[in-house]
Amino acid sequence: MWLTNSSIGRKVIMSVSGIALILFLTFHGCMNVVALFSAEGYNMICEMLGANWYAVAATLGLAALVALHFVYAIVLTLQNKKARGNSRYEVTDRPAKVEWASQNMFVLGVIVILGMILHLYNFWYNMMFAELVGAETMYAADGAYWISATFANPVYTVLYLVWLVALWFHLTHGFWSALQTLGWSGKIWFNRWKCIGTAYATLLILMFAAVVLCFQCRALCCGACC
Repeated sequence: MWLTNSSIGRKVIMSVSGIALILFLTFHGCMNVVALFSAEGYNMICEMLGANWYAVAATLGLAALVALHFVYAIVLTLQNKKARGNSRYEVTDRPAKVEWASQNMFVLGVIVILGMILHLYNFWYNMMFAELVGAETMYAADGAYWISATFANPVYTVLYLVWLVALWFHLTHGFWSALQTLGWSGKIWFNRWKCIGTAYATLLILMFAAVVLCFQCRALCCGACC
């Protein structure tokens, strides 16, 4: 099958799965922003999702997308290294028109995956997983509590910000690259998609960063008042 056996097909899989993950991040970012204005509103969204069958199915689908995206990233990286042969050992300057992110997409992807594992531990494990295994605590359904508790810790705040910076670089390149692979980026639209992708990724990451920084500031203010 050309989707799995050819280089173009593998890039198509990477592109489609990447776009799907960007759409999920958009939903997740908008959901998180609610916590800035209303803990009750955010908890209502968490309760609506909870461990319902559709939420579990969506989580499994999301996990499959991430696995697919990461596995094919490894396959394409190894394929590119094999194609370059011994030339990869030569010391050369980075071409002027080649973005730093495009040269380090795999490393950025690894940082993104590690950050996602940390995120799953801090939130999914303490909420959906706890509900699934019947180990609910008084805070299991309190998403606002977990946000507040997590980002009251400056170590987690720094780790999340590093993760978000890596994710920004990954998205700014991945956005237009995915559209180019799918044939939606001609000579006229190439630079337009790059601008749109950068603006979209920046807005998306700022939504996540605002939650991290806001709850860290609240923790500092509460600590100063005590």
